Amino acid sequence: MAISAELGDTLEQVVTELVENGRYNSKSEVLREGVRLVQEREARFRELDAKIQVGLDDIEAGRVTPAEEVFAELRELIEQIARKAS
Repeated sequence: MAISAELGDTLEQVVTELVENGRYNSKSEVLREGVRLVQEREARFRELDAKIQVGLDDIEAGRVTPAEEVFAELRELIEQIARKAS
């Protein structure tokens, strides 16, 4: 299936230069690579959204640790490491 797209002067120049410099064999190859990269980015966004939802669900269900408790544990860990290092 062929698709026609207006890229504008700036993007058209980028695509042309990539082909002329030998980085890609054709304009179509450049555009396919661009679409593939967009697909990868969108997949990462979906993964991030899912992880955020897990966190929100944990908050809603009360599966959280108060920040003060976390920071106290971290301070204790840092102190232990410092004692071992000295």
